[in-house]
Amino acid sequence: MASTQGTWRFTTPRIGAQPIADVSTTQLHKFGERVWAKDIGATGYGEAEFIYVKGVGSGAVAKWAGFNTKTGATTLAVADGNYPLGVMVSTLDATTDFGWLQIFGRGIGKCLTAFADNGVVYLTSTAGSIDDASVIGDVVHNAVGRNGGTVTVGDLAGEFQLNYPYSENRVSLSN
Repeated sequence: MASTQGTWRFTTPRIGAQPIADVSTTQLHKFGERVWAKDIGATGYGEAEFIYVKGVGSGAVAKWAGFNTKTGATTLAVADGNYPLGVMVSTLDATTDFGWLQIFGRGIGKCLTAFADNGVVYLTSTAGSIDDASVIGDVVHNAVGRNGGTVTVGDLAGEFQLNYPYSENRVSLSN
């Protein structure tokens, strides 16, 4: 799925760094380490920021995941979640897998249905997928749909603009 996820190269040369799209069964970086990379492929996603984490059962390319910068633990994003979020750029499907989540820039993320351009992002009960249907308390801040309502057929993945997204499972109290 590299062609739809981007062809990422570090913007600053890094000797011995784990490539953005690779999965390792050995931890090669500190948890929470952040790097910048540029998409040099045909998709042209530009520059993006990534954070180093470990995988989670059922982790897959384009799934949305909450993460812990201290332990590296990830959890597939789900309704009522309360965490910083990123999108998996490789299949981190076990706690013995290590790799990168995208946290800033244009990229591909799983969604349940066609996603409205400029659509607000909401958590869903489907782990790792989001939707643009309004759900009180499940808004994902700092992420927006950027694909004009089209999704990758079969994968249900759309394009998003990420700016350090997070969820907080909070319903505002108003008078």
